[in-house]
Amino acid sequence: MHDSTLKLTLRYLVSILIVGIFVFPIAWWGLTSVKPISAVFDKDRIVVFDFEPTLENYRVTVLGYSKRGSKEDGKTLMGTSGNNSYDGRSSIVSSVIVAVGSTLITTIFALLASYGLSRMRFWGSQGYLNWILSQRFLPPVAIIVPLVFIFHDMGLRDTHAGLIIAHTLINIPIAVLLLKSFMDDIPIDIDQAAMIDGATRFQCFWMVILPMVKGGLAATAVLCFVFSWTEFLLSLFLTSSIRTIPVKITTYVTSTGSEWGYISALGTSAILPSFIFILLVQRHLVRGLTMGAIKD
Repeated sequence: MHDSTLKLTLRYLVSILIVGIFVFPIAWWGLTSVKPISAVFDKDRIVVFDFEPTLENYRVTVLGYSKRGSKEDGKTLMGTSGNNSYDGRSSIVSSVIVAVGSTLITTIFALLASYGLSRMRFWGSQGYLNWILSQRFLPPVAIIVPLVFIFHDMGLRDTHAGLIIAHTLINIPIAVLLLKSFMDDIPIDIDQAAMIDGATRFQCFWMVILPMVKGGLAATAVLCFVFSWTEFLLSLFLTSSIRTIPVKITTYVTSTGSEWGYISALGTSAILPSFIFILLVQRHLVRGLTMGAIKD
């Protein structure tokens, strides 16, 4: 009994340590976002908790207040004076549009493609799967130059639609392979039984198979959303006036130094949508990630 309690306690301590290692950078990032500039750039010591918290960094980056400006009712307002280049509201909107749009399009196309690859046998299907997988091996940096010229000629450069298409093209291979693995876990006998009862192929897909792969669909959507939300290279080269959050953060690195308060504030704010999205699909996400782990 004593050995069992000791092992359990040790296991908990190790688990807490591992979680702490992963959570510490995020916690420090959030802590930096509420530090005044004097605490962030203190050369004599590392300021941890002995400072007066401020929301000024969030006011500037998320609410659009000016870094320096005139005061009205005790508030420093964006647009009255000062530099408004720190305003991150348009970047947040652009990131939401691109991430949600690319996630929706990717999951729809990947869902249809994965069902066809899982249920319909045709010559060269395995080679086609290998070709899909090979598309993900190619890093975006290898195709970024021709992609910029193609999008420019098509009028898609520096548009939300162009960035959505680019993110969709990058996400589709992994989404198809992931969803196909979930489809393969469902016995094909279920499809045959439904069609014997009079269901069409589409009815079988929509009413029988789709409810059974909700978990896999949620897991795939989360991965696609997180990739699109955090993607930097394509957003940097395919847009100039439109800036997603990762690109906007780089503008806070100036010739006079890095604005760590603003960087951490916008970065911390960027984490929240991912957390909210994961919480909304948490039940299906856990089921999707564990689907096929236990076989009868």
